[in-house]
Amino acid sequence: MGRLTIEKIEEIFDRKDSYRLSSEQKEKIQNSYDFLKEFSKNKVIYGINTGFGPMAQYRISDDKLEELQYNLIHSHCNGTGEYISEEYARIVMVCRLNTLALGYSGSSLQYLETLEKFLEKDIISCIPTHGGVGASGDLLQLAHVAHTLIGHGQVYYKGEVVDTAVALKAEGIEPAKLMLRDGLGAINGTSCMSGIAAVNLIKAKKLIGWAIHASSIMNELTSSYDDSFSSELNNSKLHKGQQKVASIMRDLVKDGSVLKQRNAHLFNEEHIEGQEYFSEKVQEYYSLRCVPQVIGPVLETYEYCKQIVEDEVNSANDNPIICMDTKNVYHGGNFHGDYIALEMDKLKIAVTKLTMLMERQLNFLMHSKLNQIFPPFLNMEKLGFNFGLQGMQFTAVSTTAENQTLSMPMYIHSIPNNGDNQDIVSMGTNAAVMTQKVIDNAFEVLTILTISIAQAIDLSNKIDQKASSTREFYNFVREIVPTLKQDIALHPHQMKLKKKLLNAEKNLF
Repeated sequence: MGRLTIEKIEEIFDRKDSYRLSSEQKEKIQNSYDFLKEFSKNKVIYGINTGFGPMAQYRISDDKLEELQYNLIHSHCNGTGEYISEEYARIVMVCRLNTLALGYSGSSLQYLETLEKFLEKDIISCIPTHGGVGASGDLLQLAHVAHTLIGHGQVYYKGEVVDTAVALKAEGIEPAKLMLRDGLGAINGTSCMSGIAAVNLIKAKKLIGWAIHASSIMNELTSSYDDSFSSELNNSKLHKGQQKVASIMRDLVKDGSVLKQRNAHLFNEEHIEGQEYFSEKVQEYYSLRCVPQVIGPVLETYEYCKQIVEDEVNSANDNPIICMDTKNVYHGGNFHGDYIALEMDKLKIAVTKLTMLMERQLNFLMHSKLNQIFPPFLNMEKLGFNFGLQGMQFTAVSTTAENQTLSMPMYIHSIPNNGDNQDIVSMGTNAAVMTQKVIDNAFEVLTILTISIAQAIDLSNKIDQKASSTREFYNFVREIVPTLKQDIALHPHQMKLKKKLLNAEKNLF
């Protein structure tokens, strides 16, 4: 197994691939374990023959070393809150297996092979959302993973939550035995926050792609001028994200015929001669005209975040670290989750700004005095008696407001704990979980916007003049959501469309 990229994680997430330990990884794991077992004799090494955290000053007798590892796991299985969803928890387990397989941790091969079997048989640990502060890593969440590997706790299995023992008996799997420092290696790392972050990135990429596409159609719906996303204008500003977004927009609308060119309108003397007031807007509202400038930094934030998360997933992120090159053991703080915490905070801020853009585009479509094209709330029937899409706008505004509140950073909310041993912490798992919620909320706003765009396309009666990508977008929505004429409850359609948007491929960049 080479570098575990976000693309590779997405294949595993979509169940198009799986994670298998290679013979090279197994050799590294065994060599690291054998070295640590021999090296630790007659030495004091944290987590092998000492207590943990502020109790590291206490030496543990040789006859209690394995029991010490079990005590660590049992004592840290006290997370609370809902379980992390099965799809996220599976990637958390993949990330933990990948980092321990690097051979820097001294974990036993049998422990990691048990984790591999869990993934192979689709036995996924139930991991509580709350508990980790992300400083000695995701201690509590990863303890719940380890708890299942030794036969306790609960797991997702065949669509249900069952006792781990039930799933292991059904699949003929023996629980792992904790040896040397398996307990500490299992929980002392950032794999929970990193796993959630990786899935967040998979979904964020789709969200950004859909938002760019929706923004392109918004410009078509209003017959906007095409120079706001021209290469000339956007290349005069040196931000690569902005230039990329503008390029994607140009490609999406290249075969449509409804966008205006200034040379044919406001730069045409014959067209403007004698006019003192221009009925057509000289410039569009910012939510249409400034799309490259708004989504550009979102795209760049995503790309940098992707690099950082991939680096974390492929790093040794526990303590201590076993170095086979120097034949030594090093104590430090690779478990600290600041990299993930900061990037998740940045990502959720970027996604919230994207949500705000979509909400403003929605408002433009709903507000007849703004767009001067469509009836209020895209209503196709009798105003006052029928209400069009009015009700959905409330949901979009409410959800956007929640994202704005959730976007306050976790990275700066360090609270000392663990007897002040952990005197500065990352809150990385909290940041990743909150970003997950922000992204999910953003897809709800996107769903409402896409329904509204399809309704506006119906009202425009110009679908044949729009770009082929716009027609594909319209058909994508109409497979789930009918044109709204009479008032109906749209909630079931919204949920189906949201799921479809989440599952569809959207590789615009």
